[in-house]
Amino acid sequence: MESKFHFQVNPKSNLLKFQQLIDSINDAISRNLLKVGDILPSVNQLCKESSLSRDTVFKAYAELKNRGIIESVPNRGYFVAKAITKVFLFLDTFKAYKEVLYGSFRENLPEQVAVDLHFHHYNIEVFEKIIKESLGKYSKYVIMNFDHERVPEIISQIPENKLLIIDWNINVPANVPSVYQDFGQPVYDCLASNIELIRKYKQFIYLYPEFTYHPKESIEYFQKFCKDFNITHAVLYDYKKFNIQKGDLYLLVSDRTLAKFLDQCHQKELIPGQDVGVISYNETPMKKYVKDGITVISTDFELMGKAAAEFIATGEKVNRKIPTQLTVRKSV
Repeated sequence: MESKFHFQVNPKSNLLKFQQLIDSINDAISRNLLKVGDILPSVNQLCKESSLSRDTVFKAYAELKNRGIIESVPNRGYFVAKAITKVFLFLDTFKAYKEVLYGSFRENLPEQVAVDLHFHHYNIEVFEKIIKESLGKYSKYVIMNFDHERVPEIISQIPENKLLIIDWNINVPANVPSVYQDFGQPVYDCLASNIELIRKYKQFIYLYPEFTYHPKESIEYFQKFCKDFNITHAVLYDYKKFNIQKGDLYLLVSDRTLAKFLDQCHQKELIPGQDVGVISYNETPMKKYVKDGITVISTDFELMGKAAAEFIATGEKVNRKIPTQLTVRKSV
């Protein structure tokens, strides 16, 4: 019985040859080129066709057997033991709250799903290059979008039934599945539902530093809230001018700015929740413990990861907004 699978080493790849062979077999299974029960090339055949050593082939096959992906039958050879779905996960950056999302995503996936994780760091050239290199190699694509005019053109190369947009629902055609958060009205609603806490302070300041990629629509809804409720407020864009004052409340969208806020509290002997207030954007596991608890506005990243995993498992089209809420702790 002849195998459908053929392999050639890529001399330009940084991966070791045995890893290239593993990845190539996984890719063939995930693309349905190899199915459960199909025979793989013998060790001798791979050595001859691909100029691999016997040790390299044995090492690759042993690893695939350990993962349960292939099995060996004495005097017959190696066979595909289970189907694999290979998923392309494309995040912007890997921060603490993204780790929560990623962890939930992995935990809720079926066992036969393999995930390749990549990052674009809001760089459109990197975004385009990595997506182009991924085309045709995956069963599903889960992509964290960002605000750039070329994004729609680039993601249009991915079949709509294989694509899921997560977190930021921007530059997304109406018929493309998405699991996302709303950065506008929920900000207004979270603040409005806690107006008495906010009125404790003389001024409400939103620090939106030049290095953040947080959606700017949050500024619009922050300002609308403050005007509607007659709250003295300001939006500060210059990170270097961030200098906390007693009696003020701060909305921070970057953990880097939260660290600076806490440093200044220590230097000025100000107590969060008493002398100054802070609301941080995006929940992380540590914020409930820092300084007896940091108040946060955040979507549920664990739920977002679970919803994305459900799309992978079922293939059902989804358009789901994950709720945003304010969790009040001692920092206000």
